[in-house]
Amino acid sequence: MNRVLLFDNDADVLDVMQEALTCEGFDVRCIEKSDNIFPEIECYNPGLIILDHILDGVTGGEICQQIKENRKTSALPVVVVSAYPGTLPALEDCGCDAFIPKPFGIDDLTGRIRELINNKLNK
Repeated sequence: MNRVLLFDNDADVLDVMQEALTCEGFDVRCIEKSDNIFPEIECYNPGLIILDHILDGVTGGEICQQIKENRKTSALPVVVVSAYPGTLPALEDCGCDAFIPKPFGIDDLTGRIRELINNKLNK
């Protein structure tokens, strides 16, 4: 399943990432704001979620932890991206499957996404 759910509060970042990932063959849905990501996950059924670490009122790490603690979504790969690599130690307890620092190359991002989706499918 090549569906990717992107969650970032910056519309410009979402546009760029969506366009790049779509060109690489991914089906992408974007969320700019959400009080509850679970209806989006259930409706879209992504193969992977990408969260920005800095969001309005919550962190990507906190959302990741909620996803990993929910039995319905715990196996879903979650990638956290951030322009602040110093946040990496704070993400150790959230259970994210990968951390990618911004700025990143599209080849690096898509390679990591494909790896995580393939690992999920092979389990």
